[in-house]
Amino acid sequence: MEPPDISPGVNMAEAERRMLAALEEMSPLLDALAERFDAAGAELALVGGPVRDALLGRFHNDLDFTTSAAPEVTERILVGWADATWDMGRAFGTIGARKGPWQVEITTYRSESYDPDSRNPVVEFGASLDGDLGRRDFTVNAMAITVADKAFHDPFGGLGDLALGVLRTPGTPEDSFSDDPLRMMRAARFSAQLGFAVDPDVVAAMTSMAERIRIISAERVRDELVKTVCAPDPRRGLRLLVDTGLADVVLPELPALALERDEHHRHKDVYEHTLTVLEQTIALESRLAGGGPDLVARLAALMHDVGKPKTRRFVGDGTVTFHHHDVVGAKLTRKRMQALRFPGDQIDQVARLVELHLRFHGYGSGEWTDSAVRRYVRDAGAELERLHILTRADCTTRNARKAARLRRTYDELEERIARLSAEEELAAIRPALDGNQIMEVLGVGPGREVGAAYHHLLELRIERGPMSVEDATEALLAWWTDR
Repeated sequence: MEPPDISPGVNMAEAERRMLAALEEMSPLLDALAERFDAAGAELALVGGPVRDALLGRFHNDLDFTTSAAPEVTERILVGWADATWDMGRAFGTIGARKGPWQVEITTYRSESYDPDSRNPVVEFGASLDGDLGRRDFTVNAMAITVADKAFHDPFGGLGDLALGVLRTPGTPEDSFSDDPLRMMRAARFSAQLGFAVDPDVVAAMTSMAERIRIISAERVRDELVKTVCAPDPRRGLRLLVDTGLADVVLPELPALALERDEHHRHKDVYEHTLTVLEQTIALESRLAGGGPDLVARLAALMHDVGKPKTRRFVGDGTVTFHHHDVVGAKLTRKRMQALRFPGDQIDQVARLVELHLRFHGYGSGEWTDSAVRRYVRDAGAELERLHILTRADCTTRNARKAARLRRTYDELEERIARLSAEEELAAIRPALDGNQIMEVLGVGPGREVGAAYHHLLELRIERGPMSVEDATEALLAWWTDR
């Protein structure tokens, strides 16, 4: 592989070593594809993220290629070689395939742009590799390796930007963002994923063109936001969205928090508090079964205080209150996530956590009865572990003594939950009688009375703890007689 021409200070030897190691690992796949595309008289190059990540010493099995072949030609080339192929991206020139552990997407050289009023890109196929690289989002993603000769192509200085840790566009950022406004969101995502700085000209263009993101579909915006939130350093990406005004369009609840002061944490506004809670949530994700990144937990941290701007009230002594911001915040969270086309189950999970995030503060110094603890577990349901994380992360006070007291108190609550769970199977709280038994005891058929009876027995179960069938039957009959 010919060493690219690079600027001083870049560790070319290490970058080349990583690249060669990646090419060696991929050689069975690359050699087979090279032979097939060469026989068809077509060019093929590994491009974009896989090249960038190989230079960074990262390796994965999802590979992107670009080719001079038209999509129908690519499809024919892959027949007999791939384990499976698909053409869902045919309109954009992309054919997908799977071969053993590898998943590849091969896209015809192209250039794409948006009509000023359209949500869909206008795709035109191109004629050269350099032309294809020139239409890509950032220089660090505009590098390629031609498969036939393993030559490195970097016409826009991506390797130098990679070494410097900076995001630049191959052409002017204004032209790039006019072609595809979603690239402004990608700048935030890559900044959060890679820890890169964003070139000042790129930031300026994002700021002046932020409104143009409105032409992009909610689903595509959501996907970039999810990748940003789930990145190693989401604070960096989210701050960029806020500073450039993009968040005013795609997530206005976040910048609105910068205008408010948190009554519990007066050393910082609610916006800074929220970003800190997000970071502390990430630090606690190891408690979860999957270990993170956990989208639901992170979104709950991000949205937990969004109800504060609408509930802020000033009282006579100069203090500020935000009564019921948990309930209001849950409604705002649900509305925003629906607008961004999140799945219904994720909306329910995040909104529930936002609504419950203050519940612990009624615990005091442990005054809750066992029935109150049962209600806490019942109301959290499957989100109990995430609620533990959010509640702990929500403590951002600089007062070490206060922070230690809150941790101890929550430790005690979790210990009580564990004890009651072991004794009573709290995760599956239900009355001693089911619907059929209730109908039999009362001598009634299906209807509202059965639901009301079941709810009454459930409340008794929470208040008193486990009940025998006999005790539940006696309580049911007494309730029925009183009705």
